[in-house]
Amino acid sequence: MTHPVKGIDHCFALVNDLDDAARQFAALGFTLSPRGTHSEAKGTANYTIMFPQDYFELLGILKPTELNAARRATLETTGQGLMAIACRIDDAAVAAQALNDLGIATEGLNSFARPVPLPDGSQGEAAFSTLSFVSSEVPHGIVFMCQHKTRDTVWIPELLDHANTACGLSAILAISDAPEQDATGFARLWAAGAVSIEDGIATVTTGEASAPLKLLTPEAMAAAYPGADLSATAQGAFTVLQIKVADMAAAKACVDKAGIAPIETAAGLAIGPEHAAGVIVEFVPA
Repeated sequence: MTHPVKGIDHCFALVNDLDDAARQFAALGFTLSPRGTHSEAKGTANYTIMFPQDYFELLGILKPTELNAARRATLETTGQGLMAIACRIDDAAVAAQALNDLGIATEGLNSFARPVPLPDGSQGEAAFSTLSFVSSEVPHGIVFMCQHKTRDTVWIPELLDHANTACGLSAILAISDAPEQDATGFARLWAAGAVSIEDGIATVTTGEASAPLKLLTPEAMAAAYPGADLSATAQGAFTVLQIKVADMAAAKACVDKAGIAPIETAAGLAIGPEHAAGVIVEFVPA
């Protein structure tokens, strides 16, 4: 059976205050979608930050419901921040069967839709099917799969233009006490999953035109992002979101306008989690 998971579709931060998080990311020069409100039963809402091949989502809880109890518990135990990776698949039901045949356990096959406010003032609908890997398959955070049924109401051209010139996910970084071991665990979740080790960093290839996942020890992460408060990121999930930008000067100008002192890194410049809803956001050249 062919492995059905083709790469990283998007990732999301689970945040304490959705509109405050949106203001923080807008200040960094990102164009955000209008707020999308989910069902009454879900009690959640989101903003998306879209790129040509992938995207980033801010997810928040508007009111406690039975369906969001697990999300609320996660916020309590891990803190806000970069919580989940969503994988590319063609068909969620087919993926469930294929992964089962490969001995990779999944759960929660689900289909849903949410209203989408469109830039012209009208309203569309975004429809999805999702499927989760069981927690025992995932070394850190949450990894699930997302089948898009209405791409035109998600990838809206007006949302792809960002003042900071962001154009895609470059990498997702996580803290690990055993980077190579955890990378091997993550790699089996993608068809193209492969592990390479360089300078103590374990990198998981996730697919064509897809951001890699990088695992670093706590010491290596602290050295890579000096002065960043790692305790203010999502504990046990993901830590850094690297974003490709077409013009580093434009990205820095947005950061300067926001009055934020960035962290100079080997690859670019990073924003501390206190300015990005528990996420270390790093701008790197495309």
